[in-house]
Amino acid sequence: MDRRIRVLVAKPGLDGHDRGAKVVARALRDSGMEVIYTGLRQTPEMIVSAALQEDVDAIGLSILSGAHMHYFREVKRLLSKQQAEDILLFGGGIIPDEDVPKLKDLGVSAVFGPGTSTQDIVTFLQQAAPRRWAAQGG
Repeated sequence: MDRRIRVLVAKPGLDGHDRGAKVVARALRDSGMEVIYTGLRQTPEMIVSAALQEDVDAIGLSILSGAHMHYFREVKRLLSKQQAEDILLFGGGIIPDEDVPKLKDLGVSAVFGPGTSTQDIVTFLQQAAPRRWAAQGG
């Protein structure tokens, strides 16, 4: 029996535009993944709490507000505090190219900018989630 990838898609902060997050969530769902969409105006604490409750493999943050460094850093810190560093953290939105290496240094697995094919995001998760499972021993 194949294990389904579980992904939480979240919109942290005050950014009220969620079309991209919904498009990604639908593409992931249509590819066979289980998707939990938290909706708008989530705090990092709410995002990590939902991720733990839903036992997700990955968290995807959609950020258009320019506060990406803060939100990724804080979600990563809270995952570490909960000893859940193995949950994949990825994201997209309006993120300057020069910030991508900084995010990767924080432990963000992938950053997808405007115009990225949803298939690229699906493929990333289809490759990364089984590596996570193998590292967990199952």
